[in-house]
Amino acid sequence: MSSRPASATPLAHPAPPTARSALIWTALILVYLLWGSTYLGIRVAVESLPPLTSAAARFAVAAAVLALVLRLRRGPGALRVDRRQLRSAALIGVLLLAGGNGLVVLAESGPAGKAVPSGIAALLVATVPLLVVLLRTLGGDRPRLWTFAGVGLGFVGLVLLVLPSGGSGAVPVVGALTVVAASLSWSVGSYLSGKIRMPADPFVATVYEMVAGAVVLAAIAVGRGELRGFSPGQVTGRSWAALAYLMVAGSLVAFTAYVWLLHHAPISLVATYAYVNPAVAVALGALFVAEPITAQVLLGGAVIVAGVAVVVSTERPRRPVDGAAAEHSRR
Repeated sequence: MSSRPASATPLAHPAPPTARSALIWTALILVYLLWGSTYLGIRVAVESLPPLTSAAARFAVAAAVLALVLRLRRGPGALRVDRRQLRSAALIGVLLLAGGNGLVVLAESGPAGKAVPSGIAALLVATVPLLVVLLRTLGGDRPRLWTFAGVGLGFVGLVLLVLPSGGSGAVPVVGALTVVAASLSWSVGSYLSGKIRMPADPFVATVYEMVAGAVVLAAIAVGRGELRGFSPGQVTGRSWAALAYLMVAGSLVAFTAYVWLLHHAPISLVATYAYVNPAVAVALGALFVAEPITAQVLLGGAVIVAGVAVVVSTERPRRPVDGAAAEHSRR
């Protein structure tokens, strides 16, 4: 989806500066906490739910709810797009949701000792802005020197994070590479979304992206045999609760808050989610599911976040660093 937000409807009586500031910070805190917590939500959901099936269900339900809201508020033509826009939204949805989110879900659902901790997954996904910078460079853009310095610093942190270690908190290499592949898919989708003709309204585009992602995820889940022998009675209450949380908090509430921020807050402030979310995810993983925080995780994570912070601060006068400002909402 393009980083250019849809035009906001003018307000007859703008909120006072103090009230507006409070609203901005409320929305920003929602984005920080809710998106940062989705990694833990995925970890809990896949404890007893088939991974890709649960991801498909999450996006299908969120798409249905969002489509219904748009239809009720805007009338019968709310979701009307042309074929080219529909194909573009479907492509971006597959890259972001089936590739980006689906691979993260698989990485977090591996067997004991092979699954990637939710906090580590968030730190690895934090490399998305760095990957988008490389894609922009391949596409002929010329990022600033400090941007490349931030990219280099971030990838040093990535190497430190996945470097084999003998401790019990070692990051599973295969799982880590799976998350890196997810980040690459997400980056390609984010980059292309600013280059192809998408639906002008980000909410409408999101509906079609979620539908396309859900269809592909469901097809892969069936092909993997996830539903063979599966019974809903086997699913724990906490996994159902986590799935509901992902649907509502991750895919609906945080997304709405983010789009509102695009209309009302400086992008330099909004883009700070890129290095706040991983810190939230690591803290929640340690607090609620006892994920280990080793010196290696702290060092590698800190270097990644520092690299992303350099890129965000360097790029903010020109554009959102991820190339698709609303795309993180699909986590």
